[in-house]
Amino acid sequence: MNDNISDKDKKDWNNFINSSDEIPDKEFKIKNKKNFKIRSIDLHGYSLDEANKTIESFILKAYEESINKLIVVTGKGLHSENEKDPYVSKDLGILKYSVPEFISNNSSLMNIIYEISDAKIEDGGGGAFYIFLKKKQSTK
Repeated sequence: MNDNISDKDKKDWNNFINSSDEIPDKEFKIKNKKNFKIRSIDLHGYSLDEANKTIESFILKAYEESINKLIVVTGKGLHSENEKDPYVSKDLGILKYSVPEFISNNSSLMNIIYEISDAKIEDGGGGAFYIFLKKKQSTK
């Protein structure tokens, strides 16, 4: 280890010590981090029609309960039976693609959704996505 301190480091240290600036609170971000009310749903094993009906009612109920964030697990479609049927799209029959498509094309759902984004690996990665709901408008 080098015990020699450069002149620049000495100058920086003296400026820091003599400064009247407050030290930034690194915990500030953690304290002010928005607390999400989270719900999740797993659509593994659902047919396309069942999944669409289920997700629609799930989103509407979550909005009514002032939930902020939904985690929707669809799976990656690795075990899908669609590949055996030549009349079914290999991508759009898989819930991973078709459920977000259904949501995006449903204007009543999109009116209450703030954002849809890919899930982090700890929440399902490529087999899941997030739905962030808008704040429920209070009725007076």
